Amino acid sequence: MKLGKLGVWYFTDTLTAERAAKTAQRIEEIGYRTLWIPETVGRNPFVHAAWLLANTTKLNLATGIANIYHREPGVTLAAQNTLAEQSGGRFMLGLGVSHKPLVEGVRGLTYGKPVPTMKDYLSKMDQSPYNAPKPAEAPERVIAALGPKMLEVARDQCAGAHPYFTSPDHTRMAREILGPGKHLCVEQKVVLETDPDKARKLARDVAQIYINLPNYRNNWLRMGLNEKDLADGGSDRFIDATFAWGSAEAIKDRIREHFDAGASHVCIQPVNPNGVFGDLHWKALEALVDTV
Repeated sequence: MKLGKLGVWYFTDTLTAERAAKTAQRIEEIGYRTLWIPETVGRNPFVHAAWLLANTTKLNLATGIANIYHREPGVTLAAQNTLAEQSGGRFMLGLGVSHKPLVEGVRGLTYGKPVPTMKDYLSKMDQSPYNAPKPAEAPERVIAALGPKMLEVARDQCAGAHPYFTSPDHTRMAREILGPGKHLCVEQKVVLETDPDKARKLARDVAQIYINLPNYRNNWLRMGLNEKDLADGGSDRFIDATFAWGSAEAIKDRIREHFDAGASHVCIQPVNPNGVFGDLHWKALEALVDTV
């Protein structure tokens, strides 16, 4: 699947369906190849992907990520095949195990050990029947993979990995495990703001959503950060490792670092200086589209 070098990662749940469609159309017009949409407690990502695919002509849609606890493997396989067939191959399935506080605390489900749970889920997907017309080309899937063991699952049972909230050093490690030929679709948060205090304040506001989720914390510690870096909203070291901020050229340099480290695709998540969950920061997207 041709994801292109650059994509956009965005929560569309703050928008009406009509505004989300217009947003996807504008992303397509600017020149980005792929739009990644998450699944939390808002829209069904597969239903929403069908809407966005129907309202665009070239833009790929990817789930970043669909939570495996929200549907059984055969249902996910059916959604993947349906969307790929209806869109002419413009859908990429991204799956993940989410986080225990969300799965157990919000959904009231039982959270299993991440690696064996994902391996079993993917195996059951592969064994599930699908009797409708299939896409012209077999659709691909990636998984949210941070640690070495989950990256091995991405290598062995998927087309690649979709790491979230990491760094170029993590990208280098991920590529070493995945080997050549696999998708390595890295999410990168960006803040188009040159004032260090303002940029880091905007970044910390976003980081608060994630900073206490155990899967991310464990990965940041593996990356060489420490508990002190993750306290009090995150140290400058933490912010600078995981966010790209500054001028457009400085942010482009960070994106290029990911590519130099082995990323095949970078999906940009711009932080809007007018609000954490405001409209997309179009100025950032327009400034960065010519990075590669």
